[in-house]
Amino acid sequence: MAGVDEFDEIEFQAARTGNHVRAAVRMSQLAEEAGPGQRAESHLRAGEQWLMADDPQRAADEFAVAIADGGPTFADPRIHLARALLALGRDAEAEELLAGLAARRETVTPRTCDLVAELLTEQGDLAGALDWATAGVELCFKRGDDAELQLLLRLRYRIRVDLGLDEDDYDRMLDESRYEA
Repeated sequence: MAGVDEFDEIEFQAARTGNHVRAAVRMSQLAEEAGPGQRAESHLRAGEQWLMADDPQRAADEFAVAIADGGPTFADPRIHLARALLALGRDAEAEELLAGLAARRETVTPRTCDLVAELLTEQGDLAGALDWATAGVELCFKRGDDAELQLLLRLRYRIRVDLGLDEDDYDRMLDESRYEA
């Protein structure tokens, strides 16, 4: 049974060589062999490689298996499935997934907020992205998640700059943290 280290090595090699198809094929095989506690994560990571290999349908299939499995994952597979569906031109299905996440926003992780904000930024929905990034910052405060807080503050700042908004208290926090580091 493959472990995290094997998946990390496959990802590293794919990044180095650019051969994401080979990585995706291998990860998909390993995901099929994974135990119950690792199955969802394995399918999620395989799906990411399929996306990088420009095969959004196979990516969507892997993400759907991760969702159906329901096991622990580093990120909510629904966001990744939404990305794959958008790449397939299945916008209504992607929007439905994102609406489901929005309806349960109080229960998501700051990482989920970050990933949704990034996806919405890519789609040109800067107002929606700012809303998700701000929600993520607020979740970080509630949960004491300093690592994700810095990522979200940076993302939020970039979105605000793109929207032409003036600096606010959260932006100033980012400025302050630069001098403290």
